[in-house]
Amino acid sequence: MSQGSNFVDYVRICCRSGAGGAGSAHLHRDKKTAKGGPDGGDGGRGGHIIVKGNSQLWTLLHLKYRKHVIAENGEGGRAALQTGAQGKDEILEVPLGTVIKDAETDEILHEITQDGETKIITPGGRGGLGNWHFKSSTNQTPRFAQPGEAGSEEWRVLELKLLADVGLVGFPNAGKSTLLSVVSAAKPEIADYPFTTMVPNLGVVAYRNNKSFVMADIPGIIEGAAEGRGLGLRFLRHIERNSVLLFMVPADSKDIKQEYEILLNEIRQFNPELLDKPRVLAITKSDMLDDELMAEMRNELPKGIPAQFISSVAQKGITELKDLLWKAING
Repeated sequence: MSQGSNFVDYVRICCRSGAGGAGSAHLHRDKKTAKGGPDGGDGGRGGHIIVKGNSQLWTLLHLKYRKHVIAENGEGGRAALQTGAQGKDEILEVPLGTVIKDAETDEILHEITQDGETKIITPGGRGGLGNWHFKSSTNQTPRFAQPGEAGSEEWRVLELKLLADVGLVGFPNAGKSTLLSVVSAAKPEIADYPFTTMVPNLGVVAYRNNKSFVMADIPGIIEGAAEGRGLGLRFLRHIERNSVLLFMVPADSKDIKQEYEILLNEIRQFNPELLDKPRVLAITKSDMLDDELMAEMRNELPKGIPAQFISSVAQKGITELKDLLWKAING
C-alpha cells in the first residue's frame, strides 16, 4: 500500500452513546422486616463516545472503516440501594490536530491538541433515580422510579489538521519534497512532474544541541486553490496548524516576487489570519547561481521577509535556513 492511500485526514462516523439504566422501585423486605421502606438504587449512566489524543498517530486511517461506534447501555439499579454499572465508554484515539465537527451543521465542537487529552463527543444517557429518592413524609413507600435517559445518535466528522512547526508553501515542483528528504528522515515520493505530493509528508528536522522541529510538506498550491481548484482547499487547511510558513520559490522562476505574491494571495483568500504567522522565504535550486547573481537577485526579493538561497541537492544554505526557521519558531 502506498503512503498516499494510508493518509486519511477526514472520516465521518455515526456515534451512538449508551442509554442510562432504569432506577429500581424496590421496597426493602427481609425476615425481620415485612414492610420496609424504599431501597431501590439508581441506574448506571450509559457509555460515552470519547476521543483521545495520541501523539503516536499521524492519520485517521484506523477509523476509516468504523462507520458506527456504539457504546454500552448502563445497567438498571438494584435493591439495597445498589447503583447499576455504568455502560462501557467507547474511546477513539486520534492524532493531535484533529478537529471534531457536527456533521449536520459543520459546527466545530472540539479540537485535540495534546497527548492524552480527552473530549466527550456524544454523551451517554443519565441513569434513572431509584425510588428511595422520592420518599417523603407524605409518601413513605413510593412505588415508582425514573427510567434511564436515552442515549444519543449523532454523526460526527473528524478532520485532521497537521500540527507542525513549519509548513512548506509553494507551487508544485518548488523543491519542497526534496528539502524535506534532505533535512529529515522522511522519504517523500519525488518526481519531475507537478503534484508529486498527493498527501502531506511530515519530517522531524534535527537542529543544533539535540533540538529538533517538525516540518510538513503540504501539496503544491496552484492559483485558484482557495476556490477549490487542483488539490487546493483540502491541503490548505493543514497550513492552519503550522506555526511558521516557509515559502519556497525556485531560482529559475520568471519572477520570484510575483510568485511569492500569488502564494500569499491564495493563503489570504483561504484564511486571512494565516498572514499573521511568521514567514520565511527560501529560493530553491540555487546551486547554479554565483555570489554576484545572488546579490543582484536579493534586491528583487520581497521586502520584510527573511530570505535564504538554498540548494537541497548541493546541501547549500541548509544550515542557514534552519537557523532562520528556528528563530522564527521561537521568535
